[in-house]
Amino acid sequence: MNSKYEIVIGLEVHVQLTTASKIFCGCSTRFGASPNSQTCPVCLGLPGALPVLNRRAVEMAIMAGLATRCTIAERSVFARKNYFYPDLPKGYQISQFELPVCVHGRLEIETEGGGKKSVGITRIHMEEDAGKLLHPDSPAAGSVSYVDLNRACTPLLEVVSEPDMRSSDEAVAYLKKLHQIVVYLGVCDGNMEEGSFRCDANVSIRPWGQKEFGTRAEIKNVNSFRFVKQAIDYEVERQAELIEEGGKVVQETRLFDPNTGMTRSMRGKEEAHDYRYFPDPDLVPLVISPEWVEQVRLGLPELPEAKIERFVGEYALPRYDAEVLSADRALADYFEAAVAAGANPKAGSNWVMGEVTRALNAEGIDIERSPVSPQMLAGMLRRIDDGTISGKIAKTVFDEMWKSGKEADAIIEEKGLKQVTDTGAIEAVIDEILAANPGQVEEYRSGKEKVFGFFVGQVMKASKGKANPAAVNELLKKKLNM
Repeated sequence: MNSKYEIVIGLEVHVQLTTASKIFCGCSTRFGASPNSQTCPVCLGLPGALPVLNRRAVEMAIMAGLATRCTIAERSVFARKNYFYPDLPKGYQISQFELPVCVHGRLEIETEGGGKKSVGITRIHMEEDAGKLLHPDSPAAGSVSYVDLNRACTPLLEVVSEPDMRSSDEAVAYLKKLHQIVVYLGVCDGNMEEGSFRCDANVSIRPWGQKEFGTRAEIKNVNSFRFVKQAIDYEVERQAELIEEGGKVVQETRLFDPNTGMTRSMRGKEEAHDYRYFPDPDLVPLVISPEWVEQVRLGLPELPEAKIERFVGEYALPRYDAEVLSADRALADYFEAAVAAGANPKAGSNWVMGEVTRALNAEGIDIERSPVSPQMLAGMLRRIDDGTISGKIAKTVFDEMWKSGKEADAIIEEKGLKQVTDTGAIEAVIDEILAANPGQVEEYRSGKEKVFGFFVGQVMKASKGKANPAAVNELLKKKLNM
């Protein structure tokens, strides 16, 4: 990375809302339907069709604003953003411009050095999505493109940051934090591959110490965290090389090609006046009362930062555990359900982060579809605590629970997996092991204490892992030191 220049980054993130219907009509927002099957006169832009605002979309905008510490505007206005493109049937997009629904927020991110940084949020505004152009690869299609208007009128929030980020790593940290919040809130499914969460990155550079911003380029519709980092890093190097060679950066919109890792020019960057914004005459101003805001605030779920602090304080978990569990709301809920069912918090945390996550990843499923419920996991952990099974045998029990869906107690009984705690039986096994390995006995008694692990392993092997480890250690030491 060129060290002569300071990097300046601002992000515009489009968050598709999880409403069942579109923002200005009753058509479904379901993904994957056949082209143009989820349309009506409103989203087709037919003459005389009038938009009606979706109340649930407004509530989701308020939720996002509160979670990002924005001020919720008591009065906001929808405007027409005029431009022509084949997937925009009306010839304008209904958006918000001068008076957005949320303003002046911020997000705290962790920097590369482990510190904290506050990134400002200029505004969050509501708008409708455009349709989608389909470009068939078939030679028979020639140069024809098709328009699918299923996505037209889908509700979006556009979250516009201040130009406060100074590296691609900071931009990714901000993006991940915002993604986590909107998914936690349930206002967005966060699916970047389907376009539910996508980002435009505004990138410029300036000599260190210069106050004025450099000329920025906007990289459109980047749909993965990795690609955002690659696109920004490439764009910084491109601009630096251009300046070093005596050229000038021009304000433009660029596209990122993930196959080459490069950005390419798409079009000149429009300014606000190019869109000829004016208030939409078909939509009255949106008025949000303080009572409505408070009602939404009371319904907000616990957000990740608060959950981490609670997990550390309430369950005495290490901060690392709390952060891993809280990264996903469903995972955190699973852990808490296991604790509520009687699991020791630390043991529950270890198993959720370990065996449960491993099994989920192996099957490619999420925690909501886990065949081992939190209550089943808690039941197994209680059997470790009361000495019925050892931690090693518990892995066998867990795998069987996962495959069969049976409770731990039933599996332990059926498979004969109860831990042997009878000291007489354990002592008999130890006597056999010691008699069969006189050389190792002499080594231990001559001071080679590492041999002790060999004896423990032999006893556990002979008992098929069922011998109580604490009893094995105690009896072995007693007999070896006789």
